[in-house]
Amino acid sequence: MKKEKLTKEEKATKLSLSNPLLKESLRIAGPAFVELVMSTLFGMVDMIMVGRISPSAIAAVGLTNQPFNLLIAVFAALNVGTTALVAWNIGSHSVKDAQEVTRQSLKMGLILGIIFSVLGVIAAPAVITFMGAQEDTFPLATQYFQIVSSGLIFLVLNMVITAALRGAGETKIPMFYNLAANLFNVFGNWVLIYGKLGFPRLEVAGAAISTVVSRLLGCLAAFYVLYFSKRSMLALKYSEVKESRGLDSGIIKKIFSIGIPSALEQLVIQSGLMFFGRIVAGLGTSVYAAHQIGLNINGLTFSPSQAFGVASTTLVGQSLGANDPKKAEQYANIIHKVGLIVACGVGLGFIIFSHPIARLYTDDLVVAAMAGTVLKIMALAQPGQSTQLILSGALRGAGDTTYPLIASLAGIWGIRVVLSHIFVRIFGWGLIGAWTAMVIDQYIRSFIVFLRFRSDKWKYKRALTVKQEE
Repeated sequence: MKKEKLTKEEKATKLSLSNPLLKESLRIAGPAFVELVMSTLFGMVDMIMVGRISPSAIAAVGLTNQPFNLLIAVFAALNVGTTALVAWNIGSHSVKDAQEVTRQSLKMGLILGIIFSVLGVIAAPAVITFMGAQEDTFPLATQYFQIVSSGLIFLVLNMVITAALRGAGETKIPMFYNLAANLFNVFGNWVLIYGKLGFPRLEVAGAAISTVVSRLLGCLAAFYVLYFSKRSMLALKYSEVKESRGLDSGIIKKIFSIGIPSALEQLVIQSGLMFFGRIVAGLGTSVYAAHQIGLNINGLTFSPSQAFGVASTTLVGQSLGANDPKKAEQYANIIHKVGLIVACGVGLGFIIFSHPIARLYTDDLVVAAMAGTVLKIMALAQPGQSTQLILSGALRGAGDTTYPLIASLAGIWGIRVVLSHIFVRIFGWGLIGAWTAMVIDQYIRSFIVFLRFRSDKWKYKRALTVKQEE
């Protein structure tokens, strides 16, 4: 009897295209993968276009990236909670409840988006000063941060709708409107940065304006899908906006009880990365250039695992919403298997093609050689990185968001920041030491998340949440 049970479980997680679980996993992960990879590539093109203005221009934009990421991290609470609750309701065939969660999330997103947009504009000079801007970069960085912050509201509302659609398993829809918005941003950069088609040459301000306009267009497209098209099962009626008044404290509380650990996790990650960057910055310009190349390419390696993490969150959440924890575990396992295969393929590619990839970024042979070494080290991190992103996605789908936070706190601050300081400044291992600390960080995080996943306690998180409501 035991042998028959194992056979059924093996069939459920078999990597065969005839396996319906694998088909559904790829259906959701595929569009998310395209969206995330292309968004990263567009971001790289964005920086390259700004970099052609002047060194001070790229430094000015670079100074704003980390504080803006910290600002966005706050909204992870809203987005993760929305995705999980929508997935639970879709899994239990409560589409109207999923729609109400979406409606309440949008109201909360509107309030928070306005508040943080205003704060970003007002606090820009203080933020840029804190980041250590020089005299030549301070005015440009402040201007850029203020303009981009003024459009934060559009990004927040877009993110909420995207989170809801992902919870419903409809990842193809946000892929289209987010790709279109990013493509427009590149075009807008060309027009406004360099003064094309009769527009004035605005340089850094032009890049900021293009970013805001592209986010506005992405937001409008997302609202069109939600309120005026019939492409989504979450489609809302515009007439219901007037009928639905105020915030539902019960739903909002539920969203944040699930999502706050994820917001804290993002704050932990982003703040840790700031300190990690400061440690490497002390190694000199050439070394830091190689480090930046590594970080830039590493952003692409996250995309496949993040896409599988999205699929894991959605399908685990929907399965638990349907009171089928066994199926939730099967989805997580099969997605993890596929993710590991892709991660190992990426790692092998870095080992074989590390130097040619690095040469795409620079003609400096010394910098290229250091960056190539970084890519080889990065290759070793791929299985651990894939495991922690995918299984963390599964835990988030179950509403078990505390353990990814614990894993990030232990990995980023307990390992990466501490060990990079020891390896770089005490042992004198330089850039190799910093990236070795990064590899260890990824495996520590994956180990903590894997232990939680194997404990099976996450399967009952939703049931406990529902019981507490009653």
